[in-house]
Amino acid sequence: MKTSEIRLLSEEQLLAKITDAREELMNLRFQIVTGQLTDTSRLKQTRRLIARYETILREHQTKEGA
Repeated sequence: MKTSEIRLLSEEQLLAKITDAREELMNLRFQIVTGQLTDTSRLKQTRRLIARYETILREHQTKEGA
């Protein structure tokens, strides 16, 4: 999902996406420990996606507060 598409989401949708991405990150960590994960770059991608969601959520919150 592109950043421009993420900016169009509501705060509730962003919070849901953050929750889903955090669950995916937890599952990826379990897979790394058990040796099931072969594509370790997904960890980095998921962490960056979470950061992108949280940054845009923060932008939404500061717009409303201003």
